Amino acid sequence: MRKNIKSIDGPSKMKRLHDVIYTQISGRLKNRGRKLWVLAVFIAIAPSVVLAEKAWYPLEVDVWNPPFNEERQRDQKVYTPLDRAQEKWRIRVFIPHLKDAYWLGVNYGLIDEARRLGIGLAIYEAGGYDQLAVQRRQIEDSLKENPNGVIIGAISLDGLNDLVKKAAARGIPVLDLINGLASPDIAARAAVSFWDMGHQAGTYLHRLQTSIGKPMKVAWFPGPKGAGWVAAGDAGFRKAIAGGAIDVVESLYGDTGSAAQTRLIETVLKRHAAELDGIVGTAVTAEAAVKILRRSGLADRIKILSYYYSPGVDRGIRRGGITAAPSDLTVLQARIAVDVMVRILEKKTYFKHVAPKVTVIDRKNIRTWDSSTTLAPRGFRPIFSINE
Repeated sequence: MRKNIKSIDGPSKMKRLHDVIYTQISGRLKNRGRKLWVLAVFIAIAPSVVLAEKAWYPLEVDVWNPPFNEERQRDQKVYTPLDRAQEKWRIRVFIPHLKDAYWLGVNYGLIDEARRLGIGLAIYEAGGYDQLAVQRRQIEDSLKENPNGVIIGAISLDGLNDLVKKAAARGIPVLDLINGLASPDIAARAAVSFWDMGHQAGTYLHRLQTSIGKPMKVAWFPGPKGAGWVAAGDAGFRKAIAGGAIDVVESLYGDTGSAAQTRLIETVLKRHAAELDGIVGTAVTAEAAVKILRRSGLADRIKILSYYYSPGVDRGIRRGGITAAPSDLTVLQARIAVDVMVRILEKKTYFKHVAPKVTVIDRKNIRTWDSSTTLAPRGFRPIFSINE
């Protein structure tokens, strides 16, 4: 019975859990008095049962040494977060959007870690990678409220530098989360190198091509132009396939919304369907490609790889529609970001540039891989503030 208990968020869900388990237990007991006794015992112990979840730490991480170095020189460390924050800090987080489930995983990790540490946290999403002006306005408005700290999943590599400088000048630390900020004024960075993500996808593709034993022609969809993670992922991918028998017949950039990626894939298929062996790109690209190739009768011939992870990619790998994808352990990056910010505010030791280690997932290891490191729990809906 206990293995069926899922993550519970909030009093109403806790009540439903009580009801479900009470029904399961009492349905097997005939004595009415004994039913009530079982229910009373369960109500007393259920909170501790539900909250006794597996801790996400200690965790093996990469620590850039020196911080922010572009050569990706890293040391391997073990990360253990704080037990509890000393104060109810007010932290503001800014992310590009919630149009794909990658950022839903970030949302979950941020909120759950803030809850664990006992701090206040509010999340603002800009609506897409074409909404830099919105993200700038959100940050500017937030700085007027003097938050204790700011975490930014940036739309643009250098389009927020003046705001980061402004925050730092006012004593408000800024942490760069996942996407990359070029500003020299950030206090810390919690971000896997997307060079690694692209490189891992390219390396897997190279091995696949070698096993097939003939050259491959692929289309490459790195994501929205101007985002730091896209430039890094593109460089890593191209480095991995350089000198091999893989020809990128076309590269198309675009927002990571489903509609935008669908249009790009359809454009490429009109030009190259007869010669194409593979589609490689964002998680949204891979998810859209599964449907398009199936509808077009090309699913058996054209391989699909993503260079990051999402629930749709997870389903695609399990069902055989997607070949493989690296995971940057999205949920854990968000958790680390919150903990690092609290450490900064409490003047405790912290890693200035840290991230979990990239893992590549395919059908060989997906059954044993811990998806809670990357994906929000099933049924999780966006939460925009906690303890505010």
